[in-house]
Amino acid sequence: MARTRTFEARKKDTREKIELGGLIVKAGLRYEKRALLLGALVETARRIRSDEGERSRLTAIGAEAFGNDGE
Repeated sequence: MARTRTFEARKKDTREKIELGGLIVKAGLRYEKRALLLGALVETARRIRSDEGERSRLTAIGAEAFGNDGE
């Protein structure tokens, strides 16, 4: 039983990572250096924690990008 839960948790984690990687591709950043991607994500995390307006602005951009291809 514990093995089944562990397997399911690992499967869920793997799926989530694949989906997150897909967002990098969708944003057109597939060929950027990993250090740049991580830096951009760290900076964005800092900004959205302290600025609700920035969070809303970026959410709108993302929603529009998803809407452009039917997701």
